[in-house]
Amino acid sequence: MSHTKAFNAALEELVEGGASDVTELSPTAEPDDAAPGVRGIDHVGVTVPDIDAASHFLKLTFGARTLYDVLPADADPMEGQEVEHQLGLPEGARVEHMRLMRIGHSANIEMFRIENAEQADAAGLADYGLQHIALYVDDMDDAVTRLKDAGGALLSDPHPLAGVEDGNGNSGVYARAPWGMLIELISTPDGIDYPEDCPMPRWKPQPSL
Repeated sequence: MSHTKAFNAALEELVEGGASDVTELSPTAEPDDAAPGVRGIDHVGVTVPDIDAASHFLKLTFGARTLYDVLPADADPMEGQEVEHQLGLPEGARVEHMRLMRIGHSANIEMFRIENAEQADAAGLADYGLQHIALYVDDMDDAVTRLKDAGGALLSDPHPLAGVEDGNGNSGVYARAPWGMLIELISTPDGIDYPEDCPMPRWKPQPSL
């Protein structure tokens, strides 16, 4: 931890050996068994009819905080064949608003407002999957290979991210699990260009020890 490192640095000229020793008495958690290069869930995605109304509900109910709009409501919509291919949207559908929120110290919530498409009611407990889950990966190529080897199918090749999430090394790709649930792989080694009014950074899984 950072405070332990600071403590050791302060001891450098005060104690014999120049630092303290740490003896682990018992493990505090089970060893991490995630696949190499996979950190964990980065965000969950939800499509809603009104993002402002949904944001208000999440704020009131859970204390959720809006981080930024990936696609502001007054921006040009994301549409066309390439977007349909990348996101698995039906022909003619368009993404008109996207927002990222965060609840406490947990995964982010990415909300979409999508127009010009037939939309079913939200999935129930007996239905397969969420709208999508996203996993942060350090090595996109390796993660893509493992996903395909396990029976998943990519919707497109990995592609640049949008808006403030864009960056030279940042990328994402949507895929379907064998039972049809959407899964996104995301990697942002170049970071996020946070707007000045962003209240806190988005939660990001840390590398396994």
